[in-house]
Amino acid sequence: MTTATTAARNRRKGNQRTRNHTLWFWIFVGPFAAGLAVFTYVPLGWSVYLSFFDAHNTVTPSDFTGLDNYAAMLADPAFRSSLATFALFTAFIVPATYALSLALALAVNRLRFAQAFFRSVFFLPAACSYVVAALVWKLSLFNGVRFGLANTVLGWFGAEPVAWLAGTDPPWYWLVLVTVRLWLQTGFYMVLFLAGLQRIPPGLYEAAALDGARPGWQTFRHITFPALRATSVAVVLLLVIGAFQAFDEFYNLLSDARGYPPYARPPLVYLYYTALGQGQNLGLGSAGAVILALVIAVVTVAQARLTGLGRKEE
Repeated sequence: MTTATTAARNRRKGNQRTRNHTLWFWIFVGPFAAGLAVFTYVPLGWSVYLSFFDAHNTVTPSDFTGLDNYAAMLADPAFRSSLATFALFTAFIVPATYALSLALALAVNRLRFAQAFFRSVFFLPAACSYVVAALVWKLSLFNGVRFGLANTVLGWFGAEPVAWLAGTDPPWYWLVLVTVRLWLQTGFYMVLFLAGLQRIPPGLYEAAALDGARPGWQTFRHITFPALRATSVAVVLLLVIGAFQAFDEFYNLLSDARGYPPYARPPLVYLYYTALGQGQNLGLGSAGAVILALVIAVVTVAQARLTGLGRKEE
């Protein structure tokens, strides 16, 4: 057998293996790619398309309005108020979740036994539905004025019951909204911090001890926290994006048979009532969704640039 014949046979075998690999790639990835295109990219593209039309009660409009929907949304005080609600919710939930998840990660990472058990226990709420958690908070913990665990505990100390979700002065509903989100997502970010902590070389702590660094706050400040920089940036980005997308807890906690109250409407709740409420203005709602997506993108990119996400370490 000549060298040329052997080389040709090897090329044919290599091409066959490549074709087989390509075939199996599309067998496994194809259904997910098709689902992503049909249920994500096509609706996104259609939403952008609708935002340039007068789409009352229809998803196939014919009256082109240009940027009128965008101008109307930006001029709407209710939409701007929803963005302010997001900003306030972010100011509460981002630092609280960051601090609590980092503290839990540090505590679990120091355990010498049952670490997997506590990691699973703290992570378990992340698997719970936001709707179910919101209903538990509303119907069991902060239910009405006379009922609910929170008012029962207050009664033990002789305090008056509180209308947690019905009053705006003071706005106790923020306590309910923040605590349910904390319970749901802290375990997930704790796992991210745990992964970051376990990537820190033990030699750093040994070298610090030889240099006279004391364990505790000093070690955390000069070694642990700087080593978690990349993880911290990713966590904050995810928290901010998640706050923008808040809907389930707001809607299920604050709405009732009379509808949703005029206060504490985050952007997605406002857009839900704009597009699917009595007006059924899908064009206006789509324009608001595009504006919200652009705001999320701008904030994310700006935060990534400011924090140096993706930048090579010096």
